[in-house]
Amino acid sequence: MNQKGHEFFAGDLFGEIYQAEEQVPAAPGASILPGLLVCGTASLAAAFLAQQYGFPIILLGLLIGLALSFVSDAESTTPGLDFASRHLLRAGIVLLGLQVTAAQVSSLGWAVFASLLGVMAAAFAAALLAARIVGESRAAGILAGGATAICGASAALVLYGVIGRDRLDQARFSVTLVGISVASAIAMSLYPALAKLVGFSDTQAGFLIGASVHDAAQAIGGGYSYSDEAGANATVVKLARVAMLAPIAAGVALWLGSSEKGGKASWRKIALPGFILGFMALLVVNSVIAVPEPLRDGALTLSKAMLLVAVTATAMRSRLSALLETGWRTLFPVIAASLASFLAAYAAALWVAQ
Repeated sequence: MNQKGHEFFAGDLFGEIYQAEEQVPAAPGASILPGLLVCGTASLAAAFLAQQYGFPIILLGLLIGLALSFVSDAESTTPGLDFASRHLLRAGIVLLGLQVTAAQVSSLGWAVFASLLGVMAAAFAAALLAARIVGESRAAGILAGGATAICGASAALVLYGVIGRDRLDQARFSVTLVGISVASAIAMSLYPALAKLVGFSDTQAGFLIGASVHDAAQAIGGGYSYSDEAGANATVVKLARVAMLAPIAAGVALWLGSSEKGGKASWRKIALPGFILGFMALLVVNSVIAVPEPLRDGALTLSKAMLLVAVTATAMRSRLSALLETGWRTLFPVIAASLASFLAAYAAALWVAQ
């Protein structure tokens, strides 16, 4: 493979970004069709297996893409994989803005919303501390903590776009993404059963599941597996977390920008990517205008499809040898953040969400 240090963006299901380390420049007029056909077919296989066996679709897309990573050796696939991992990712994230409104966040009430922020802060702090303990970078802690606190793989991709590969390499990002997906699948299966065991009410169970399960679809599904009322509560709580995606991404950009040499943030470095601004714009539109339900449902379906293809294309561009080099230390911040998120959400459910 031609190795010239060009950058490109890639992404995951539910909205996130990372920069791959290598890309073969596309020849003028090169067709995106071969690459799109390959990652599109792999995505259809992931969707079929997820439907048949109830396995997390994002994790399946990631694993199938990694298994087919050899296809990126063919230069004819490069333009299509690049297009999917860059443009489909961004478009999918923007469309997610139609799934959240300001009213949904405000309906929680100040006490519950403050507790939710406390849960998110606990996840962030645990990941940063764990990363420091095992010798990982602050960027690794931010990525693991943000993905756990907000909306799983989607948030990981967005935050990686802000962090950049100069602070965190692609291999560590890929391992973190796998860890987040597995942890979310375990949480979706385990937390409803634990809530039943301790006798939580529907409100308490909805808060626990919505505040601590990483992936949005799995948090909502886990809530409804407990009861319809718990599912409705989990949906509102989880959407409130998703709504924090743009503010937290902006905060991370400010934080990292201000830590550059000289201690002053460069507005060029901390400016939010266009897809985040698009997400925020649609969120505002959805908050002030009654968007028809069929349109919102169609946008969600299209967004999920785009993000599935994007994460599959991203995995196809990953180097398996680099994944093996990262070791267990990369997963430690994810584990710490997940445990902290659960314990904080459990405590908040006991005292606030009764």
